[in-house]
Amino acid sequence: MARRGRRGPLVRPGRQRHGGRAGARWGLRHGAGRAGLPALSTLLPGSPDRRRHRDGAGAHEQLHCGQPDPLPRLSRVTAPPCGLLARGPGPLSRAHRIRHDRELPRSARRARRLPPAARGRQSLRRLRPLPATWRFTTCKTSPTSTGWRGSAVVCGIFGAVSLSGAPLKHPDCIPAMAAALAHRGPDGERIVGHERARLGARRLAIMDLTTGDQPFQSPDGSIWMVCNGEIYNARELRHEGARAGYPFRSTGDIETIVPLYTRFGADSVSRLEGMFGLAVWDDAQRRLVLARDRAGEKPLFWTDVAGELRFASEIQALLVFPDQPRRVNHVAASLYAALGYVPAPHTMFSGISKLPQAHLMIADRAGVTVRRYWDPAAAATHPSRLEGPDGPAVLRTALLHAVERELMSDVPVGVFTSGGLDSSLLAAAAARVMAGEKIHTYSVKFTEPGYDESPHAEAVTHSIRTIHHVVTADDSALEHAFDHVTNSLAEPVGDPALLPTYLLADAARRDVKVVLSGEGADELFGGYPTYLGHKAAGLFQRLPGRRLIRRVVDRLPSSTGKVTFEFLLKQFVAAAELPSLERHLTWFGALGPGARAADTVPDVASLLTGFPHGDPLNRIMWLDFLTYLPDNLLVKVDRGTMLASIEARAPYLDREVMELALPASSAVKVRRLTTKAILKEAARDLVPAAVIRRRKRGLSVPVARWLNTGLRALADRHLGAPRLYRDAPTARLLAEHRSGQRNNARKLWPILMAELWADRWSVDV
Repeated sequence: MARRGRRGPLVRPGRQRHGGRAGARWGLRHGAGRAGLPALSTLLPGSPDRRRHRDGAGAHEQLHCGQPDPLPRLSRVTAPPCGLLARGPGPLSRAHRIRHDRELPRSARRARRLPPAARGRQSLRRLRPLPATWRFTTCKTSPTSTGWRGSAVVCGIFGAVSLSGAPLKHPDCIPAMAAALAHRGPDGERIVGHERARLGARRLAIMDLTTGDQPFQSPDGSIWMVCNGEIYNARELRHEGARAGYPFRSTGDIETIVPLYTRFGADSVSRLEGMFGLAVWDDAQRRLVLARDRAGEKPLFWTDVAGELRFASEIQALLVFPDQPRRVNHVAASLYAALGYVPAPHTMFSGISKLPQAHLMIADRAGVTVRRYWDPAAAATHPSRLEGPDGPAVLRTALLHAVERELMSDVPVGVFTSGGLDSSLLAAAAARVMAGEKIHTYSVKFTEPGYDESPHAEAVTHSIRTIHHVVTADDSALEHAFDHVTNSLAEPVGDPALLPTYLLADAARRDVKVVLSGEGADELFGGYPTYLGHKAAGLFQRLPGRRLIRRVVDRLPSSTGKVTFEFLLKQFVAAAELPSLERHLTWFGALGPGARAADTVPDVASLLTGFPHGDPLNRIMWLDFLTYLPDNLLVKVDRGTMLASIEARAPYLDREVMELALPASSAVKVRRLTTKAILKEAARDLVPAAVIRRRKRGLSVPVARWLNTGLRALADRHLGAPRLYRDAPTARLLAEHRSGQRNNARKLWPILMAELWADRWSVDV
């Protein structure tokens, strides 16, 4: 049984190790009696065990408030000092405002002429009276929105509750939380609560543009709920609630959670299908429930400071409190250096936790419990429906259904395309589902030779007749994206594809508010070249003269091109003779086998407890689904799109599609030298044959050249003498990279982002 100690990370009895070699080697600044890097199995949510801490223990350790931290400057969203309400966007021209108002119903136009407080009262006339202890604290609407009653869809949630019953220590900081998340919901905000609990939401108007608002309340006023995301089975849930007599006051999807919770409590989360990060406050029981969707598409962070639990969609909203420490989490820093991302439940801030995918958290006076509500290991043991001759048709039907559900919107929807199989199949499916309506598609064009795949994307979109947009990612655009990302996000994102993702989203926002993206296809259907590498490793291990081969390959000159043959060959021979899990993390990691093999890999297999053992390659794919997908790829997509105030949805992560893919054997997914075999068969009558035959390339950024040119001075300053990773071999890796001996961009980029993060947010290392 896992337990949470009062100090240190989540551990299992007898499994915590001290004086880890990784921490000593890299010189991470631990305090006295510091703990080294525990095994991954002690750090990640690998089982449905309940984990509890009591008596106000922090998210990872007991916190002691220090002096207030000044609020850092945000590049696009400036959070006001606590006690001041966040100001909305500046006034628009009278002509713009008049044109916009003419699109509204008469009641909404009348409400727009009222002062903000009166507008808030008018929007609640039809609600039952609130308990005397509840009051509205603020309700603001952007000039570009349709009045507060204009949306049930929210893309940023936040709040603070007192589990002890004492008044909140910093209630005036709640509006600052809203301001810190303004990019996630530029169409308005709403905060409700009383002296012991306050919940709020930033909204992005996508569905139910006339009647919905959040937070939602139960008819008796005792249950309050906010949700970031979309519930795809809302129609069925609404019918259930209506049959039970629930008085719905909106036509949107999110309110269906309230009657579900009143009937089933926290277990109601398992009945939701969609992407979500949600919070439910039960005022009568003084209980907070947090939950994330099965795949981890939507983020949710939380912290417990002396019995006051705070939560938010992004970390910067938690940093507005003066008693929130800004100390680095050294366990997370070690994991980040090894993997290139921070696995849940950790974050780079000590005391702030990330709720893992498919988990819910229940906090009340007895303590905090985190448990899994959906088990992918159990899904992987079900009989596979993709093995027989009907497998491709079954998968195609499920994908079309997923795309249809995720295209539900009252605003235009687009698709991110690269010309590869995953995105091309989504675009073709969307065009088929939306027959007669034009779909917007977006691809990125690089000026660097070897990186640009926009011609392939244009060919695909021409064949399915979309409205296609090409976004140029030259050095100037990438520099703008780099500055904006590093100034805005309170967590380092080690995947450089975040930059073109943001550029695509920033361009798409002119036309759409929702985009479909292809995340999840590689992990579920075997798309990465490393999966072929695992199959080839067995042959390499039987070759004579392997040592000579390694020496020759290691001396090959390196280039700064995109996933070159020389790069893949060096990666392959460096780890081909390692055990499978160690080999895989070596190929996917950041600082190389010396930093990883000794400390991170030995117990990683326990993450796969409950998964079938007879298919080693499938176990590698399951591991990527549990870690790399939610903690790296989905972080990149969510932050990149939300910084541009649009929402991304991933149809491959629909529950039906996931539960088809998880139990399928690796032989269905990877056949000889063909990756994603079953997906390619399912796509045959939807996308051109040339797309199916193309080798996977991925969305990459020419950072190898950039580290030697545009970012040279920045790299010299932060990697030559790093503050966080002060003894990491960054200077040697940078020298190798500059000389052309080895392309170390993949190892150096995450460390550079972490060093910039530590400086930007004044982190105590």
